[in-house]
Amino acid sequence: MYKIIITTTLLASTVLSDDIAVSDVEGTYGAGVKTEALKGLQQGINLGFANTTGNTETLNLNGKYTLGYSTEGYASKILNIAFNASAYLTKSNDVTDNEEYSLNLGLEQYITDNNWLAYANASWLRNTFRNFDNKLLIGAGVGKELFNDNQHILKAKVGIAYNIESYTNNQDDHKFTSLTEYIEYDNILNKTSLLYIKFGASENFDDFNDYELLAVAGFNFTVAENLNVTIEEEVRYDKIPPVGFNTTDTKSIVRVGYSF
Repeated sequence: MYKIIITTTLLASTVLSDDIAVSDVEGTYGAGVKTEALKGLQQGINLGFANTTGNTETLNLNGKYTLGYSTEGYASKILNIAFNASAYLTKSNDVTDNEEYSLNLGLEQYITDNNWLAYANASWLRNTFRNFDNKLLIGAGVGKELFNDNQHILKAKVGIAYNIESYTNNQDDHKFTSLTEYIEYDNILNKTSLLYIKFGASENFDDFNDYELLAVAGFNFTVAENLNVTIEEEVRYDKIPPVGFNTTDTKSIVRVGYSF
């Protein structure tokens, strides 16, 4: 058996830093721009391998081009803008065995001098191997950096989102309003190494037993100027998945990133 791996990368921006995840946790559950973003334009290219389990069992090559922008906004406070569009596709013996396309657009506006911010975001996903023909989320909320001693950083966001899910089988479309939460913990080990944990959740207001969780833990370290390596593990859990599909998907990721 042989594998032909086709990787298509579009415009992407999950954060204004070197840390770019295969799944954009913050982009989906809280706009997706780092609070420590620098003013101006910053870009990056990431390339790596991801091993997936759950609804697909594949080893795929994935890549992303990242772009983010930070400028002066309301009351001379920081306004962050991020856009993400990415895709990957894997084939085995000319048969597609995994594909995913996603878009994320986020805006964050700082509104106080003590790191309170407001955000708005929209995200779209298509993954027929998870039965999602279209999965759209449009949300808004608030966030704050809760703790920062220059080594340990904890921040959180909470909001409300409107969701539209359409499926590839005969299952009816699902439209609902949800509560979204995002938490991130960063441990700056030294000048070149970062340990991080990101967690996002969404609960259906009509039925709180209908929820999804996305957790990511990773280690990022700099190997040369503007060049970094990331090792990451991701777990996605959907309590009520589309009919006939698994509740849990995982990704094990190793990638190299270059920022400019």
